[in-house]
Amino acid sequence: MTTAHHDVPGVRSVIGVDAGTASLREADHLIHQLLEGLGLPPGTIACTHLVRTDARSGVAVSFAVRGEEAAEEAWRRLTGPAGPVPGAVLGERAYGPEQAVRVAALAAAEHVRRSGGRAVVYPGVERLSGTVTVADLPALTAIEDVVVVGSPSPDRQGPDPATSVITRDHVRPEWRDGRLTLALVPAAAGALAPFEVPNPTPCCADHV
Repeated sequence: MTTAHHDVPGVRSVIGVDAGTASLREADHLIHQLLEGLGLPPGTIACTHLVRTDARSGVAVSFAVRGEEAAEEAWRRLTGPAGPVPGAVLGERAYGPEQAVRVAALAAAEHVRRSGGRAVVYPGVERLSGTVTVADLPALTAIEDVVVVGSPSPDRQGPDPATSVITRDHVRPEWRDGRLTLALVPAAAGALAPFEVPNPTPCCADHV
């Protein structure tokens, strides 16, 4: 299913961060910590990125921040004396040890290209609780495409817009070919559910 992008207007600057997190759950928690600690504005898109290098295997994060001023303020807080992370990048600027900077740069570059990255926070995510419909996903949030795993749709029409989606309060779309795409799987009674299952329970349930 493809529809118009429900998004917050404005050019975004992408900040990449490596805090040494090893799991998606830890990275999700880090994202919520940094959203609050850096004062990031509404409309920020925050993603996790699986990283595997010779020296590091884990999860980095990135933040696409609306507005240059907001990005600059976040960078100032991130790299100040009480900065909460070891490595970060914003454009050509870098902060922290070389290895952490390299990993942060990989995350930022992937988000800039929109070629990868699992979105934890994005416009409209707070509206995805309980049961919604397929049509609600792009209508209420920044999700652009919806696909059902194992059911290819050559015409990109996707599932019936009226189909129920059991969100489990845990909806993590990914960047694919420049579009924020949510993978779904069949659930009970003809409904669908996000491919990613909370493990063991949604991280930071009070945040989302």
